[in-house]
Amino acid sequence: MYRCALASLGLALATTSFVAQAQQHRFFPANALRGELVITQFPDALINGKAVRLAPGARVKSDTNLWVPPAGLTGQKLIVHYTVESSGLVMDVWVLNPAELANKTWPTTPAEAATWTFNPGDQTWVKR
Repeated sequence: MYRCALASLGLALATTSFVAQAQQHRFFPANALRGELVITQFPDALINGKAVRLAPGARVKSDTNLWVPPAGLTGQKLIVHYTVESSGLVMDVWVLNPAELANKTWPTTPAEAATWTFNPGDQTWVKR
């Protein structure tokens, strides 16, 4: 009886910890941009209405920080942070959770990022 209660308590604590972790702001690289992603037909996608292609080996993390297959997101409109490799292909994608969406100021283009200042410690951008 006591073991069952302790096991239930452990599961409840683990679930609470996982949910709390999912709502925390993750650390993104300074070259991450924000956009609305729609995967049209993998590996083709739209970011902010512009046609892009996901790189071979592109990594997509859900709002709970779990890896997800990009093809499984086909047709969904998602607000994301993403990075682009040197060839112009989208490499890393993070679907934003509510805590990250609350951080409204984030560059959507490389031109914006070049004129703003990034603070990696608190994950904020300041317009110069």
